[in-house]
Amino acid sequence: MTTTTASKSLADEAAQVMRAVTLIKLGARMQVLESEIPKLSRERLIRLYREVKGASPPKGMLPFSEDWYLTWAPNIHTSMFANVYAFLETYSDGLDRVDLLTRAYGLYAEHFQVQGELLQMDLTRAWTFIRFRDAGILRLAGCTRCRGKFVAHAHEPSHSMVCGICRPPSRAGKTKAAAKAALERSVALAQAA
Repeated sequence: MTTTTASKSLADEAAQVMRAVTLIKLGARMQVLESEIPKLSRERLIRLYREVKGASPPKGMLPFSEDWYLTWAPNIHTSMFANVYAFLETYSDGLDRVDLLTRAYGLYAEHFQVQGELLQMDLTRAWTFIRFRDAGILRLAGCTRCRGKFVAHAHEPSHSMVCGICRPPSRAGKTKAAAKAALERSVALAQAA
């Protein structure tokens, strides 16, 4: 092996390690890492995971139901992620799927964290959504009221679709966490006055 080939090999391996570290920091599970970083062995990915997170990777199956993406709050979050991903996919030349995923997920997470909202979707669910979209199971469809694009089943008619923001379900936002956050905001406003 020549010196040039060896240095390219080391540089390629270092790039793969950095991509794996980025995915791990964003919360990727082992199945995501093995699928998206095939040049690194499972043992190497587990060692990286332990080094970055300080713990072994979680075990268990990945989420697999496309119906999760269609419930009220997850649909809003997934739709935000999907729109960012679609924008980056259209206007970012040269980005591969892992780069698109990490950048879109980072922007999605930043938006909701700035707003003070809990994230509904982790990186693994974002990755799973992209797989469902690529397989033709889910897609973005336009709301007939606000014209925003929201996640929907790929084979459902969308000529009369109304999104969960324009027509929220009757119990939307009435979770214990939302009630607690509203109470904390009220107390903070009362103390500031």
